[in-house]
Amino acid sequence: MTLFTKEGCEKCEYVKRTIDLEHLGVREQQLNGENYQALAELAYYGLVEKAQKTLPILVTEDNQVVVHAGRIKSYLQRQARA
Repeated sequence: MTLFTKEGCEKCEYVKRTIDLEHLGVREQQLNGENYQALAELAYYGLVEKAQKTLPILVTEDNQVVVHAGRIKSYLQRQARA
């Protein structure tokens, strides 16, 4: 799973602070002007426009897209219990 975030994003920090991403195997891709791999991956999933409007964005192992911090946290909590 991949979590797209950006520096200074309160909602992104909330998810990272409240969920053990490493334990769940979630890889963070921080979007900034220098992380071209993150931008390319975002484009691969067709999420550039969505990321301009809202972050964080989670892409699951089966390529589902989960947006909004609360939904991402709920999804990841369910995965942790599974």
